[in-house]
Amino acid sequence: MKKLSMLAIAGLSLLASNVMAAVKSEAVSYEHDGTKFVGQMYYDDAVTEKRPGVLVVHEWWGLNDHAKNRAEALAKLGYVAFAADMYGEGKSTDKPEQAKEWMTEVTSDVDAWRAIANAGLEQLKKSDKVDAEKLAAIGYCFGGGTMMQMAYSGTDIDGVVSFHGSLPSAPDGTEIKTKVLAFHGNADAMVPPATVNKFTEQMEKTGADWQFVAYGSGVRHGFTNPNAGKYGIENLKYDEKADQRSWAGMQAFFNEIFK
Repeated sequence: MKKLSMLAIAGLSLLASNVMAAVKSEAVSYEHDGTKFVGQMYYDDAVTEKRPGVLVVHEWWGLNDHAKNRAEALAKLGYVAFAADMYGEGKSTDKPEQAKEWMTEVTSDVDAWRAIANAGLEQLKKSDKVDAEKLAAIGYCFGGGTMMQMAYSGTDIDGVVSFHGSLPSAPDGTEIKTKVLAFHGNADAMVPPATVNKFTEQMEKTGADWQFVAYGSGVRHGFTNPNAGKYGIENLKYDEKADQRSWAGMQAFFNEIFK
């Protein structure tokens, strides 16, 4: 009986430890070129050793719950994830006109666009929980385009993943050192076949290790965002299968690059 009691106590202690362990979230303020940015860092406090870090870049709506939820999900998988702020002050909107204005301000200067993304990456690398030799980045919509700009600029990172990204094509002469994975909805009117063809043609010229996955059966832009259909834009639509499959594909990609 005494032995059983000790086992029971040990079991309860382990259960209590597991309950106490949870994904933590911390706001991180930083400055770049005179602008204040506020991102959100996520990590599992039960993990004591350093682990790979993943940068998460939001859609054109800004740093909203979608990007934060994905960063939290990454933390549950054992990564340290930083949901970066690309617009300043951590702001977001549900108004397409405002989102377009903010996105245009960033993307109109490609060098500045890349620099803002890399400023977010630096915050991730600064974390004492991150193995700075194992880094990746993922992005959605505008954030997916940001992934490609990071790859084109030679950012020192193991891999980038674009989800329904804008797919800007690589400039002639670009050499890409990081591995690239892009997920696309074949019915995405915002990124038509001509854009896709130009993207893949230019990627082939870079000599990069790259993959492009297109989902058919009417998969549109924003297919990973459960709230995609609430913005009043016909081309935006959540697709559960494409969301789940692309998330699983990302995990397999991470297992490969971080092994």
